[in-house]
This record gives sequence, C-alpha cells and structure tokens, in this order.
Amino acid sequence: MSTTIQSITEDFALLDDWEERYRYVIELGEALPPFPDSERTPSNKVPGCVSQVWLTTRYGEGPDPVVTFAGDSDAHIVRGLVAILLALYSGRKASEILATDAEGTLRTLGLDEHLTPQRSNGLRSMVNRIRTDAQKAGENV
Repeated sequence: MSTTIQSITEDFALLDDWEERYRYVIELGEALPPFPDSERTPSNKVPGCVSQVWLTTRYGEGPDPVVTFAGDSDAHIVRGLVAILLALYSGRKASEILATDAEGTLRTLGLDEHLTPQRSNGLRSMVNRIRTDAQKAGENV
C-alpha cells in the first residue's frame, strides 16, 4: 500500500508537536523503495539542494501521460520530504501535476514554517524539477 498525500495530511493532524512530525517525516523517507545506485547520476541530481537529492522520471503514453517519479536523498529528513512530494505528484497525469498547488499543500502541513531556509529552498528545487518534467511530458507527445 502506498502512502497518499491525504493520509500524510491526516497523520500530520494527529501529531501534537513538531518533534513527532519530524520523526514521521523521517519514517516516510525510510519507507521509500530502495533507489538504485545506477540512478544516482548527475542528470538525476536535483540542483539547489544542500543535501544530495536524486529524482527519476518515467512517462506514460498519450497526450496527457501519467508521470511517475522515484527519488532519494542522503539526508534523513530530506528523504522524508522526497517521500511527501512523491505522494503528492507521482502517478498522476502531467496536467494534474501542473495544476497542483504544492506550496499550498506544504503550507497545510506546516512545513513552510518548520524547515530551515536551506531545506525550504531545496524543497522548492524539487518541486520545480517535478513541474519541469511534467511540462516536458506534455511537450514530448
């Protein structure tokens, strides 16, 4: 069973403090499938992240393809943030990805207030990469 952004939002609401929420974010990262070493390439590395972050993109068929992402990071909390973004975006049509308000969703979770500026910038870099790849999905067809 994969984690959805709705289940993450509901779980966040049940947690009382940010220490518990940080632990939960780390657990989300630990639950990510293993990321192949062969995918840890410069082209898959997300620029703008202080930690190392890799994202891969797979495109489905058709004029509005389903786009599937996989990712990993060398930092526990960032790996959890990758898991949240994958729950938000992966397996959705390119048009849905482009229409998704990531900042609004992350604000609902309170992440915008509780991340360091460097992690916030890295999170924005990951979102930008995902949106750019979704944009390419529509152009490649």
